[in-house]
Amino acid sequence: MQPFRVHSGLAAPLDRINVDTDQIIPKQFLKRIERTGYENFLFFDWRYVPSGAPNTDFILNEARYSGASILIAGANFGCGSSREHAVWALHDYGFRAILAPSFADIFAINCTKNGIPTVQLEQKVISELMRRAQAHAGYKVTVDLHAMKVSDGQGLSVRFFMDEFRRNCLLEGLDEIALTLQRDAEIDTYEQRTRVQQYRWPNI
Repeated sequence: MQPFRVHSGLAAPLDRINVDTDQIIPKQFLKRIERTGYENFLFFDWRYVPSGAPNTDFILNEARYSGASILIAGANFGCGSSREHAVWALHDYGFRAILAPSFADIFAINCTKNGIPTVQLEQKVISELMRRAQAHAGYKVTVDLHAMKVSDGQGLSVRFFMDEFRRNCLLEGLDEIALTLQRDAEIDTYEQRTRVQQYRWPNI
């Protein structure tokens, strides 16, 4: 997992609340066993009309948001089922951070495991970020995980809070496997000791 420290990127506003994981990636695309290759399925029912053509009314299909890497979303983003595919699709599409007033707990945990910070900000701040992203073409936002600050170079600068464990995992690029491997020497010592005890003949 790539560490996340500071990222500046084009911001895309998704002004919808209660966006659930089935809207992020519909169930028919969960049959694949790979962790990559989901970018074309992200927000599938919103991005495309029934014929398969792009839906010109959907925000991410506007040329001005092409290449966006920061998603500004509404409250309770990522609710619904716990499918990790939703995070994989967001990551494959190119999003590196998500800003919203609130997130579903399991979704936020899955984001941390995949190197995407879920930055929770007050509704009034999110509303202003969305307004600026809609009003100014090429609007960019910086997420600084070291300073725990979101800024835009246009006078907006706000602090955010994140659990220290999640923050450290993102800063260091540590998923569950990497966290376990940090104790590799201790695990090896334990296994060697257990192996010796297992094959020791009892005293008769």
